[in-house]
Amino acid sequence: MAGRAQPSGPAGSGGARGLLPLLLLLLSAAAIIPRGDGQNLVTEDVTVVEGDVATISCRVKNSDDSVIQLLNPNRQTIYFRDFRPLKDSRFQLVNFSNSELRVSLTNVSISDEGRYFCQLYTDPPQEIYTTITVLVPPRNLVIDIQKEIAVEGEEIELNCTAMASRPATTIRWFKGNKELTGKSEVEQWSDMYTVTSQLVLKVGREDDGVPVICLVDHPAVKDLQTQRYLEVMYKPQVRVSQNYPVQGLTREGEPLELTCAAFGKPQPTDMRWLRVDDEMPQHVVVSGSNLLISNLNKTDNGTYRCEASNAVGKSHADYMLFVYDSRAGEEGAIRSVDHAVVGGVVAVVVFAMLCLLIILGRYFARHKGTYFTHEAKGADDAADADTAIINAEGGQNNSEEKKEYFI
Repeated sequence: MAGRAQPSGPAGSGGARGLLPLLLLLLSAAAIIPRGDGQNLVTEDVTVVEGDVATISCRVKNSDDSVIQLLNPNRQTIYFRDFRPLKDSRFQLVNFSNSELRVSLTNVSISDEGRYFCQLYTDPPQEIYTTITVLVPPRNLVIDIQKEIAVEGEEIELNCTAMASRPATTIRWFKGNKELTGKSEVEQWSDMYTVTSQLVLKVGREDDGVPVICLVDHPAVKDLQTQRYLEVMYKPQVRVSQNYPVQGLTREGEPLELTCAAFGKPQPTDMRWLRVDDEMPQHVVVSGSNLLISNLNKTDNGTYRCEASNAVGKSHADYMLFVYDSRAGEEGAIRSVDHAVVGGVVAVVVFAMLCLLIILGRYFARHKGTYFTHEAKGADDAADADTAIINAEGGQNNSEEKKEYFI
């Protein structure tokens, strides 16, 4: 290459003074070299996040020792072979050979985006370009909420803003683990985009303390999100429980104790007992959330209500009281015992009869046909039929002495 460069310089030396005219000649030639089909050059587009490192590679498929150089979007030479004439120290040589020129660019910014040209000085010259695309993650992610404290049943508005990104950000909403749908608007400032997503949410008491999450989908960043916890006020939830009797009937002459529990946000401060559609009996004792009747009677029948209230509203729970006779439930218990005894006796009788039938069956099976053995006794030894008859009659006469009994 030194011999090829000598006609353009004042001297044939390889020093710095002889190299400067050569570079000027190459830079001027680069501006007029026509775009070839780059059939012998290979490169790839580069996508990089702002502030990271981009690597540009110019490769020759079939090397013939031709000169390789890299130019920036303004067609200024970054590297000529392994020499860097451009005074930008962010460009560093990674690898140089007859078949590859690889250069790194550190701390990439938006201004570095564009086409970079690989040139191969063959006859005719060849050129191919690679494109650097710079991604910019959102600068900030913020949720604005219309109301810091909401009341159940209200609709609140939340806005999530992702500022100064490239390309535009996609915003997703979640309430707990459930994804919700928002409405997004995109604003472009120069080469940057600001995205605002609006979410309208109707809140209930079950939403109190639940996080609302704004999550960003962007190729330059992963797992970028921010969240706000909902604070929802709601009126009390009231529940009445029977402490005594724990289970069973409320019978005349026995005590009754009820407890009222109320939960709300804010916590209920006012709680009271009343009797629906009638006055509270004088012997009823109310102590805070407890109601006690020490001696029930039929006049206590009715509906007893516990009311609780807070700053949001008021709610109640009812208990229906029916007083039974003092012996209510006992007769039923006695009848159930009688039925159990009768059932047991019947089972024993049936079992005994079955056992008796089995024993009789086995007895008859063993003594089957024995009642025939004595009717013709004496006939076996007779010489003829007449003698056999006489012997048989004699046997019948003696039947009173030998009797058989059958069951």
